[in-house]
Amino acid sequence: MTGIKRIFFFVDEYLEEFIMVVLLIAMSVIMGIQIFCRYILGASLSWSEEITRYLFIWSAFFSVSLCTKKCISIKIDQFIRNLKPRKKASVKVLNLTVEFIFFVYLIPFAYRYLMATIESGQVSPACGIPMYYVQSAPLVCFTLCAIRILERWFLEWHNVIHQEELKDWPSHLAELERRANIKNSMSNLLSQENFNKEILEQDNTSNKEGGN
Repeated sequence: MTGIKRIFFFVDEYLEEFIMVVLLIAMSVIMGIQIFCRYILGASLSWSEEITRYLFIWSAFFSVSLCTKKCISIKIDQFIRNLKPRKKASVKVLNLTVEFIFFVYLIPFAYRYLMATIESGQVSPACGIPMYYVQSAPLVCFTLCAIRILERWFLEWHNVIHQEELKDWPSHLAELERRANIKNSMSNLLSQENFNKEILEQDNTSNKEGGN
């Protein structure tokens, strides 16, 4: 796997998890510093609560994309579980289509909300941070959710066509690679078998000629 493919695989597989871990570490460090300053030094920080709140907002929106990617949102799937793989995938395709339309519908509203914040020039009270850094979270989240849903849509559509039940997109790629390797191995075995048959036939012909 080349470097570009490794980067693409990491972004596709671990983007939300990586960002959420970084945000969680940042929130923990900031609140730890706040506790130390308040109870040890006797002087509270004026910016810690505000920064932590904004980091939490970004973390919450990225969690929506993570749940969409992992398909771990709250749902009742008892009926779907009893279906055959192809019917189950068909229901999921319908569900993902509705979800995709919903998030695409929300993107223009999130964009207009962000542009209104930029035009207003609003800044946070404690740190003076432009609020569009915070208000851009919905736009980024909804766009990322639409991309994740589109990935799963193609995966489930593949399951409908091939009557399979692949679980996630990287597994799908790995499955295709595994099948290609099996196909190549079988071709090599067949070639070797045909070669061995030709050798045996030549030996038998030689033996018959020698006997005559």
